[in-house]
Amino acid sequence: MDIIGEKSPITVLSGVGKARAASYAKLGIETLGDLIRHYPRAYENRGDIRLLAEARTDGKSAVILTVATEPRSVRLRSHKSFLKFRAFDESGSCEIVYFNQDYLKNQFPIGSTFRFFGKVERSGKKYSMSSPIAEAWCESAELPSLWAVYRLTEGLSPKQIAKDVAAALTLLAAETADPLPAEIREQRSLCTLRFAQKQIHCPENGRSLAIARKRLVYDEFFCFALGAAMTHRAVKRHGAPICANGDVTRLTASLPYRLTGAQERAIADIRADMAKDVPMSRILVGDVGCGKTVCAAAAMLIAVQNGRQAALMAPTEILARQHYADLAPIFESLGISCALLIGATTAAEKRRIKAALNESDPTARLSVVIGTHALLSDGVSFASPGLVVTDEQHRFGARQRALLSEKNAHAHLLVMSATPIPRSLALVLYGDLDLSKIDEMPLGRQRVDTFVVDESYRERLNGFIRKQVEAGGQVYVVCPAVEEREVEPDEIELCDILPDGTQKEAQPPLKAAVQYAAELQSVFADFRVGFLHGKMKSAEKDAVMQAFSTGELPILVSTTVIEVGVNVPNACLMIVENAEQFGLSQLHQLRGRVGRGSRKSYCVLVTGGTGNVGEKSRARLDTMHTTYDGYAIAEQDLVQRGPGDFLGNSNGAVRQSGGLTFRLADAGEDSSILTDATADARALLNADPTLSSHPLLAARVGAMFEIEEGLIS
Repeated sequence: MDIIGEKSPITVLSGVGKARAASYAKLGIETLGDLIRHYPRAYENRGDIRLLAEARTDGKSAVILTVATEPRSVRLRSHKSFLKFRAFDESGSCEIVYFNQDYLKNQFPIGSTFRFFGKVERSGKKYSMSSPIAEAWCESAELPSLWAVYRLTEGLSPKQIAKDVAAALTLLAAETADPLPAEIREQRSLCTLRFAQKQIHCPENGRSLAIARKRLVYDEFFCFALGAAMTHRAVKRHGAPICANGDVTRLTASLPYRLTGAQERAIADIRADMAKDVPMSRILVGDVGCGKTVCAAAAMLIAVQNGRQAALMAPTEILARQHYADLAPIFESLGISCALLIGATTAAEKRRIKAALNESDPTARLSVVIGTHALLSDGVSFASPGLVVTDEQHRFGARQRALLSEKNAHAHLLVMSATPIPRSLALVLYGDLDLSKIDEMPLGRQRVDTFVVDESYRERLNGFIRKQVEAGGQVYVVCPAVEEREVEPDEIELCDILPDGTQKEAQPPLKAAVQYAAELQSVFADFRVGFLHGKMKSAEKDAVMQAFSTGELPILVSTTVIEVGVNVPNACLMIVENAEQFGLSQLHQLRGRVGRGSRKSYCVLVTGGTGNVGEKSRARLDTMHTTYDGYAIAEQDLVQRGPGDFLGNSNGAVRQSGGLTFRLADAGEDSSILTDATADARALLNADPTLSSHPLLAARVGAMFEIEEGLIS
């Protein structure tokens, strides 16, 4: 007989056949371990028992009622039926109704007492409940207060999932070995894994739930920190090109400004890394306009003057072109060949670049290539790889970064992010990278005054746009949508439906770039207004950006495609429409597009409608109005919106290539646990680098991160 364990298929559970297994598969649940880690998304508080007269009007309530009348079934002409009876407590009498559930007729004998949980409707002094959850009540056998609410799919009911989870916990009870070392568990006052798994699904009370969650959150962070550190160690293998010549004075001498102390420290970190025979794995993090690109240029120069090639990959063609426009003249002045490889590059030019990258003759070889995902395409190979740079790291997946690294075997790696990241989240996002932080701004970088207004300011805002343009400045107008879209009645989002079945009050329409550009053109008939969005063809985008960069186009209406990298020093006004739709980090990035030249610059955040935005949105906008430090804004963003804004998804889940998902952990709320877990992971690896003395941990981390055999015993 096979031993049942976490890897056993869920079909080992009684009653789980092919049909139910298929339903579970839709939720990503295939094994008993998957099912146990299908944690509740919320809990119903059935322990908050109230009298009928005190029942909530804004949600569900738990009431203890005694059945007063015999349940009566009524058959309707539509072949449907309902079952109804009356039940009471000391404050009143309530009519209970169940639809199409005649089989319940004998479940409610007169005089029996139940805990009913559901919506209590009130009409004068009369009360009613429709299809409430009913549990037999006995004072000597108290019912659980908290009931798990699971994410569902077709074919699975809440009751069925709860039953299967309970069965899985019972089956695995004898097999649940705790991988966490006992000394760590005691030091951090953590409960056992078995207790945590039981209480997260069937909590005895709120305290037990908190204890269970703390343990499981710790486990997620601890295993992530172990895997990240071991992955980092795997990268740090010998064989990287030693770039001993780290002199970058040729570059710095050609610049019209002096580097900041933070830039010099970052370049020193890079120089030290590249002089070793293990690959550099470093992330350069800094605020908008802090000068990261110059540091990347220094790294590329070091690679080239040591006989190696360098590649820089950007997430968009606009940003790739911007980097090429900034860096190519510098490299060419230093006698270094540089080319741009993007999707819009002509076939003939692509062939030339690919051949030059793979040229065996160093004198004919292309030294630097800047591009987009086109650098990952077939046929791109490097004769003498030395350095890979990726910009806007949070926009690339781990696999994309790995693909470029594969084309540059053993090359040094430098990644950049213009999104200031709180230390706690940096541990989550970039645990496998060394960190260089640029926390100084270049001299002369001005503060961009920021204002929050609503639609009532539209006429004054248009006057301000005209004033800036007539003075020779340029204006960005950012919209959250590309084009307007008619919403059919059957397209109403579920989140727009209130618990009572009514629809939320209509939200103000989102400004759309295409239509709003036309509207502004009619308002400013004497100026040229252009628009830009990601769905445009490359040639169209290039033409618009070229016109804006040269000043031919004074007003540019765009989506967030201009969020990063675009550098037009003459732009002095940033207007963000429907600003309540954006996160703090994104608003800060957009604000960073202006204030890059000598003109006094401004950012105006326009809310939809008459400014009646939600409390959280108002807090974000107030932060933008009063705060200009990118790191302070990042900390606020993490608190207000969670890590989802940094990670590029809505629910904040973090997924690694090996399938690790933070199901419970939140880098904002749980930052202290993250700090403890990271410190403990590093200490454990110092004592046991391959986890040979901790085989259960080794197996779990190895499966999560798919770490090569041999790195974990």
